[in-house]
Amino acid sequence: MVTHRSIVATCIAIAVGVITPPYSVRAAGRQKQVLVLYATSRDAPIVAVTDRELPRLLEERFPFRIAYYSEFIDPARFPQPRYLRAFRDFLRVKYRGVRFDLVVAMGDAPLQFLHVYRDALFARVPVVFLARHPPAHALRNATGVIAPLDVASTMTLATTLQPDARNLFVVSGPGVTNQIYERVARTQLRSFESRLAVTYLSGLRTPDLERRLAGLPDRSIVYYLAGDRDGADETFQPLQHLDRVAAAANAPVYCWVDCAMAGGVVGARLQDQSAEARAVGHLAARVLRGERADTIPIAAASLTVSQVDWRQLRRWGISEGRVPPGVLIRFKTPPASGGDRPYVLGTLALLLAQAALIAGLLVQRRKFRRAEARARLRQSELRANYERIRDLGARLLSAQETERSQIAVELHDDIGQQLAVLTIDLQLASETGDNRVSTALARAQSIATNLHDLSDRVHPAKLRLIGLLPALEALERELSESEMAIVVTHENVPPMLPHDLMLPLFRVVQEALQNALEHSHARAVSVHLHGESDAVLALTIADDGVGFDLAAARRNGLGLLSMSERVEAMGGNLYIVSRPGGGTRLEIRVPVPIAKGIPAEV
Repeated sequence: MVTHRSIVATCIAIAVGVITPPYSVRAAGRQKQVLVLYATSRDAPIVAVTDRELPRLLEERFPFRIAYYSEFIDPARFPQPRYLRAFRDFLRVKYRGVRFDLVVAMGDAPLQFLHVYRDALFARVPVVFLARHPPAHALRNATGVIAPLDVASTMTLATTLQPDARNLFVVSGPGVTNQIYERVARTQLRSFESRLAVTYLSGLRTPDLERRLAGLPDRSIVYYLAGDRDGADETFQPLQHLDRVAAAANAPVYCWVDCAMAGGVVGARLQDQSAEARAVGHLAARVLRGERADTIPIAAASLTVSQVDWRQLRRWGISEGRVPPGVLIRFKTPPASGGDRPYVLGTLALLLAQAALIAGLLVQRRKFRRAEARARLRQSELRANYERIRDLGARLLSAQETERSQIAVELHDDIGQQLAVLTIDLQLASETGDNRVSTALARAQSIATNLHDLSDRVHPAKLRLIGLLPALEALERELSESEMAIVVTHENVPPMLPHDLMLPLFRVVQEALQNALEHSHARAVSVHLHGESDAVLALTIADDGVGFDLAAARRNGLGLLSMSERVEAMGGNLYIVSRPGGGTRLEIRVPVPIAKGIPAEV
């Protein structure tokens, strides 16, 4: 790992000839390889602290690049001896071809692992370590820091804070590492046994441990030693286990490592993990600079800091006056002083303003909801009125067609028959050779023809007899006698259509062609009827005429209104596209009811 700043600094230093020591020139030529072995799992706090502090310290001190690797032995979850052999084989395969410049052992377990397998993995690689206990066997070309477990100092502070305490309960888990910690604790706590009844809660199942802690006697102290595994062989992240212990205990809880702060412990003399990482980093820097590790003395350092959690003091009723001088009080809320009065008043004013704003917003929301409810009610009423008007329009159109049908029948059956008799009488009279009679006969025949056409336009009776497509083709032939060419086409039209659908479609086409004939000055009009699916029928009518202003036509034109009402009565949609000089296009889509009907083409 290397920063942009360190690379730039190295290049500038080499350019001006500042870097003169031989080791620096050699270092700049090859990346340094550093392997860190942890005794814990990847999610342990010591890993986060060391992986942050150690690379930063090395990068700040050296111009060369650092390749930083981390591996995790985690004996709490994998205590089997064959696992260590498998871990050795894993490292050998994973890092084959990698020549390490330094191995860092963070804990007693990695140090013991290197004692057994170093020759097979890192025979000539120097080692820097952090351990709680001096190594039983000296490693060659190795140095480190011994940061011993200090239980006694924590208990001295705990009994100062709780001078009336009579019971001490030490929480520990099973496993080799926990047992080592417990042996150290037993040795250091002997001096307290004259005033405290010491009980070791070791290797219990977590539910049993929580029940014991919830029922502790008065004037008790809980010391959390270790707990990455319980008696049911269930593994934990230690801080998560500590959270459960602190939540269950009915007495103050103390610990020995600073990462436990804010986890419900009162505090005490805590190992400073950042200081431990920095101490290891200083030794690692010296080794990477070229010093032999075994020439650097192993240092025994007390890398601890005394601190307490102010919130836990208040929780357990421990007077702040009992905290010895020099002990750091963390998480303390500063009391409001006279100088803070303006800030307090300002904060209160801000809170009141926010409360007023929230109240105003709530009132506005209530008004908005009421207005929204009224709008929905009106919208529902408008929709109902629209449906009633639409139903009324459909009834009026139906009544209009019924009336037209009756008028057509009367024209055909009454007046048409009388004209037929008059025509026969005139034919008989014309045999006399009177020109006036012949003229009257011709005029009667013309009236009969016009009457027949008028009857057909009023109500196309042939639509029911021959179907929609032939009726449209007959309309095409009838109107094509004008100068405007009319082309009717069809595609995929359902074979059976209800009369209630055919008649409005025929009327729309009839109205559109009449409008085009009278107003568009078009040369050609196309009518295309096609089925988009079994349930939808589309009708397109387009001309190349002069077009019109659609907005003005909607205000003043009865023809467009009539067509819209017919299409809406069928449950369809009418789209009109027109502009002056650009022709006119009508697109109609209507649903086809699933019912028996009349063939579209007979």
